[in-house]
Amino acid sequence: MDLRDSWTITRKDFSIFRKKSYVIYSLVAVPTIVSILLPVVLQVIVLRRNVPPAALPAIVEQFLGAFSFFWVVLAAVVPITLASYSIVGEKVEKSLEPLLATPLTDGELLLGKSLAAFLPSLASIYIGVVIYMILADYVTQGVIGYPFFPNWDMAMILLLIPLACLLSVEVSIILSSRVNDVRASQQLGFLTLIPFAAIYVSLEVNLIEYNTTNLLIICAIVLVANVTLFFLTRSTFGREEILTKWK
Repeated sequence: MDLRDSWTITRKDFSIFRKKSYVIYSLVAVPTIVSILLPVVLQVIVLRRNVPPAALPAIVEQFLGAFSFFWVVLAAVVPITLASYSIVGEKVEKSLEPLLATPLTDGELLLGKSLAAFLPSLASIYIGVVIYMILADYVTQGVIGYPFFPNWDMAMILLLIPLACLLSVEVSIILSSRVNDVRASQQLGFLTLIPFAAIYVSLEVNLIEYNTTNLLIICAIVLVANVTLFFLTRSTFGREEILTKWK
């Protein structure tokens, strides 16, 4: 596999994404809004709850943990728009056939497409996380008596974010190579959210405890899913079928 060829595909997709305003908005606006909105929710709703002062720090820490995992959910959302476009979008715009006719291997093509969706999505999420941690500490430090971030649990979140992002990219690229419409690919790609959303709700209602051990277990499960999807993508991707059977 020639990584330079894959990077050429990535840079080509970058140039396409820059021309699409909705892609820029999804990368910039969504993480920025969430990074500000979550601390505002803590300030307006959580810190003003009518609870005994002694119980408030524990409640705040529970919400901080659940809100931290929300970034994992967001990491599965942001790449969908980019990755869903990767195959079917070029097919619709009549630019995919020349690309598939090149001597690039399937692995080089898929790697280039994956990096084009993965890298900007991951960067935007990490920037949003940094803003969120700063604002959340500012809002809650006076209540719990110390800055909640950074901590080891957040380190696990920062490890889980790229795994969730990569899982979303892989699923979306598989779907993008199987459907003929960008919107259909995006809608099906949102199925990736279901397991992460379920974990988030479980953390909110304290069904799952927010701790390093549980987060490490979730990381291991998502890693296994990523490896499985990688081999599934390699084995099911067929450029000949895309070139000859898509209408």
